[in-house]
Amino acid sequence: MMEPESQSKSVQARDDFRRLAILIAVATLDLMGSAMIFPLMPLYAKALKISPFNIGIIMASFYVAQLISAPLWGRVSDRYGRRPALLVGLAALGSGYLIFGFAHSMWMLVLARVIQGAGGGTTGVTQAYVADTVRPEARTRSLGWLSAGTNIGTMLGPVLGSWAAAYGQLAPGALAALLCVINLVFAFWWLPESLKPGQAIRKRKPVWRNAWHVIRHPGGDAQRLTLIYAVGMFGQTCMAAVLGLYLSGKFGITVLTIGWIFFYQNVFSVIMRSALLGPIVDRIKELWSMRIGTMFLIVGLASYPFAPNLWVLAAVIPLIPIGTALLFPATTAMLSKATDAADYGTALGVAQTFAGISRLVAPLMATALFGYLSPDLPFFVAAKIAALGCLLTFRIRSPHLKPAPVAAMVDF
Repeated sequence: MMEPESQSKSVQARDDFRRLAILIAVATLDLMGSAMIFPLMPLYAKALKISPFNIGIIMASFYVAQLISAPLWGRVSDRYGRRPALLVGLAALGSGYLIFGFAHSMWMLVLARVIQGAGGGTTGVTQAYVADTVRPEARTRSLGWLSAGTNIGTMLGPVLGSWAAAYGQLAPGALAALLCVINLVFAFWWLPESLKPGQAIRKRKPVWRNAWHVIRHPGGDAQRLTLIYAVGMFGQTCMAAVLGLYLSGKFGITVLTIGWIFFYQNVFSVIMRSALLGPIVDRIKELWSMRIGTMFLIVGLASYPFAPNLWVLAAVIPLIPIGTALLFPATTAMLSKATDAADYGTALGVAQTFAGISRLVAPLMATALFGYLSPDLPFFVAAKIAALGCLLTFRIRSPHLKPAPVAAMVDF
């Protein structure tokens, strides 16, 4: 007969898994809509005779909104709960997708992306939800499952987007908005709040002070982990910013076929994050997972310009999703272990702030290099930036991080 304590732990584990499974379902549908729009946007903009650098501005506008909203979403979710923040974010995303469907100018595309970015700023809230509900030793694996779910969405989304594009520009935007409505209803009825009563009521110092502290005092493990996350995101975003234009110019990829490239890319993310990440982290631990992940990212970025045809490109494409699958969940899990439980939302929001800075600068730099110098140059520069992240992983003092309250981090 099961002991009362063991029975209680078993019930708690089932409840945690159920909440995590619902969150994964919500995040999957969320990212599916986003993935429908992202690959198409540069090609639609190109068809409107918009220059590569202005396409970079359109892409950066999404990340400006995300940069501003991410730490604020974290703060709001810490105070009022994760669930309300996620519901409002979903509503914003749906309206942004609908505007994209009707966009016929650069500024309509900018408006659509700004609204989508504000809604997409809840990424840190989603990660904080996992930190609320999962034991520290299981967080990397759980974040990997969450990433696998979202990557199923990002894997299927581009294919749906390319399919819908055959019916005109409105169709992908309308379909993505419909997915948001379905997701919003599902989350409203089935997604429970993860914060315990009383945990959300707490006065905090301004969240931007936490971000400023990382800049002024970058030597701590938590600060370095935040910078590693940001540098890795910079490399990945450089590639993503010019990928559609690069494939269109070099291999003749169109809005009707680009979805399959993204589908193939995300197959490897799903396999890594759902099946392989847990065993790999169990064997090599989070720190070496980060290090090896950055190495894959560097090699993948540097290899793109050397692919002479789609067959060689097919061998290069998997390197980046494998690298990011090793890098990002491990970095986020280590950051959560270095932060007081009551400050998960704020700390992960700060990480998203720095990731947002990377996403803001990367498309502007990458499209400028692409349009004014060489289509190959963004990949080489991104590889060099990612190498800085690799060096930082070797400066982490210990893989066994002790929790430290964010309030202590901002005492300057």
